[in-house]
Amino acid sequence: MAMRLPPLPRVAGFDDAPFTKRPGARVPLVGVVCAGTRFEGLVWGGVRKDGWTATDEVCRLLVGGKFLPQLHLVLLDGIAFGGFNVVDLPRLAGTLGKPCVSVMRRLPDLEAMERALRHLPRPERRLELLKRAGPIHQLGGFTFQVQGAEPEWVAEALKRLTDRGNVPEALRLAHLIGSAVITGESSKRA
Repeated sequence: MAMRLPPLPRVAGFDDAPFTKRPGARVPLVGVVCAGTRFEGLVWGGVRKDGWTATDEVCRLLVGGKFLPQLHLVLLDGIAFGGFNVVDLPRLAGTLGKPCVSVMRRLPDLEAMERALRHLPRPERRLELLKRAGPIHQLGGFTFQVQGAEPEWVAEALKRLTDRGNVPEALRLAHLIGSAVITGESSKRA
């Protein structure tokens, strides 16, 4: 039986904020909760640049908190935070018990990503996490990977969670809030 999408889906959207490029730098992680496109809440955490805790940190910010029981899905701005702190998308979906979606602005250059990963510790493990995220879908004007739901359901949800363009409002707000807190003003690209 296919999952039904509620009229007003609730979502948490996660993005990293601007960070120092030095190895091991702390990277702020912003999670914005929205009902449809309306802002409802915020969680704030952090990971290390090119580290290994992105999956655990998203879980820490949601598990046991007031927002998780209300959510229909969790969105990530890409599959990694702070450079290549790669999220284990199947583990995230399994731990949270919610569909988890890595949203991309465009198809990634997978060869360039692999070349970049080769300069970091444990590149094979990072590549394995990228592959575990599943196939990249292009549906309804969105580019994404998903664990825990059918791609068609996700495309419909993303449409309902987006005011204009192809960036869901929760991700747009996470980006703007993270930029403003770290740099003093929101950035142009969101």
